[in-house]
Parts: sequence; structure tokens; C-alpha cells
Amino acid sequence: MSGLAALARPLLLALDPERAHALSIAALRTGLVGAEPEPDDPRLAVDLWDLRFPNPIGMAAGFDKHGEVPDALLGLGFGFVEIGTVAPNPQPGNPRPRVFRLPAERAIINRYGFNTEGHAAMLARLLMRTGKGIVGINIGANKDSTDRADDYVAGVHAFARHAGYLTINISSPNTPGLRDLQHEAALEDLLGRVSAARDAEAGLIGRRVPLALKIAPDLADTELDHIAAAVTRHGIDAVIVSNTTLARTGLTDPRAREPGGLSGRPLFHRSTVQLARMRQRLPAAIPLIGAGGVDSGETAWQKLRAGASLVQLYTGLVYEGLGLVRAIKRDLLRRLRREGFSSLGQAVGTGTDEWAARDPAGQREARP
Repeated sequence: MSGLAALARPLLLALDPERAHALSIAALRTGLVGAEPEPDDPRLAVDLWDLRFPNPIGMAAGFDKHGEVPDALLGLGFGFVEIGTVAPNPQPGNPRPRVFRLPAERAIINRYGFNTEGHAAMLARLLMRTGKGIVGINIGANKDSTDRADDYVAGVHAFARHAGYLTINISSPNTPGLRDLQHEAALEDLLGRVSAARDAEAGLIGRRVPLALKIAPDLADTELDHIAAAVTRHGIDAVIVSNTTLARTGLTDPRAREPGGLSGRPLFHRSTVQLARMRQRLPAAIPLIGAGGVDSGETAWQKLRAGASLVQLYTGLVYEGLGLVRAIKRDLLRRLRREGFSSLGQAVGTGTDEWAARDPAGQREARP
């Protein structure tokens, strides 16, 4: 990790969170923050669809909302980066302040509300990319859209040829009514339309871009049943579990009363239980991406054990710093050696039943 980055982190944590985020993006864009990542051990590689991920650790959507620094992030050692959420038209999102740190909880609450510069601005940046790493694009809908499913279809058409994969984000809690798209009839309509758009693009670009669906961690088992059936029926290629939570179980920080989605350490247990339960419901051929509370090698390992083929982080990086990515990869290799596995894939799902049996709303403090 860059020494400059190590020195800057305490200063960034002292700033307003949104201001600190903007400065972090600027530092990455100008090359002030750099790293010399170690070559990835082949045992960490993950093959999904037509892609080879050099390691399973990804930057989650929400950090690089406007697609400004994907290659700089890949240079920090991530195996893949997901940019966005991007909606068709520019919109400012919710009024500030809209991001709140809960340091004692190692958590963040945000209510950004899909602040985006729109498809055209992100597309212009993607056309200037020179890097070769895997970049996923997280697509969403405008707040004032009269046909939100059509906004996702537009996202597929705009970015299919530029994305390693596309994520259909219907689980942000900060756009009123968006999570209703997870319900049965609306989900069937949405997935049918985005799948048709993807197939139409495949005929033009010669590649069937993988589609991932990002879901909330606050769903009941019957809702997971419906989502798993719809994902399988419409040929969706992956599910990301999960987005932020509306739950506030066990939190004591006064800022926990702020509206918005909670990420970070308190989300780990809930999101990992939901990950395992979704793994039980999906065919083995449909991989999961685990997100929520990943801030160490142990938490990444537990996501894999619960059934994730890849993991994503964001809030953990805020509190642990840029060295977190390297530390997780080193720890995963130690665990592979200790467990006698020759590849990461052998560990995936070894704890699915154990995690699925837990209460998602309980044991918030029970770290692995």
C-alpha cells in the first residue's frame, strides 16, 4: 500500500464522509494513490461464464458511481470492480447530508438515492479505458421514471459491449418503490425484458453478457423462493447477496436512527445467512457474489463457505485501508493450505447448510 494513502486515511476519516469520498476518487484519478499489488496466486483464480477473475475480491458498486477510476482500482489488487449505479438520465440523488459513519460499529449509513451523471457520461469514460481487467456495470432506474423496467433495458443496450457483466440493481432502499421490483409479478416482467435485451445485444456484439441480480438482505424465505425461481426461469447468470439493510438490530450509535441503507460489519451476519439460503435455492450452475460486512480474510472466507464464488467489499476498505485487499488474499491462501484445498472453488459452499440454519435477524454481534 502507498505510504501516502496510509498517512491520508486518518485525515479522510476526520472529514465529512461524502467530501472524503470525493477526495479519494480524485487521488485515484490523478495517481496520488497507488499500489504495487503482488501477482495473484493461480489458486485464487475463479472462472465464471467466459471470464477468468484473477482473484475473488471485488470492489462493490457505490464507490465508483460514475465510472471514473475502474482501472486505478484494479491496480490496487482487486480481481474485479463494479461501477455505478448508473441510471439513464442525470439526477442529483437525495439532499445532503446523506452519508453517516458509525465508527464504533464499523458501519456506514447512506441514502444517496442513485446520484448519477447518466448513461452518456459513463459511456464516454468507458470508451477511454485502456485497462484490461474485469469491470461490471451496475444499472438502475431514474427516480421519476414512468417505466423503471425500461430504464434497465436501456442500461443493457447502452453497456452490454463494454461490461464484463451487468448488475440489475433493484434493491437499493433509497429510491422509493424500487425494492417493489423484487416482488413476483414485477420481477417476472423486469427479468423477461432485460433478458430479451441482453439476447438482442448478443446477436450484435457476439457475446452474451452475463446478467447479475442484486437483492436486499431483508427478504423473507418465500420471497427468496420467488426470486430463485424467476432467476432460473429467465436465464439470469448470478445473484449478488446483498445490498444494504434497513435493519438496525443491536446498534447503539445515535446516528443509527438516520434513514438509509446500513452497510459494514453489522450487515455481515444477516447478508451471509441470506446468501446461504439463496445458495440452497439456486442450481449449482448459477453462482453467487457475496457482499456485506467483508472486512477481513475470515469474513471473506465465510462468504465463500456460505456459497459465494466471488466477494465484494466497500465499507471495510473505509475503516481498514487499502492494505485490506492484499491481507484478504494472503489469508485466503493460508486457509487453502490449512484445509488442504488446491483451489478456491473447493471451499465454496462447504458451510452453506450451517449458515442457512442461522437466524438472519439474530446474533448480529456473532462474528465468525
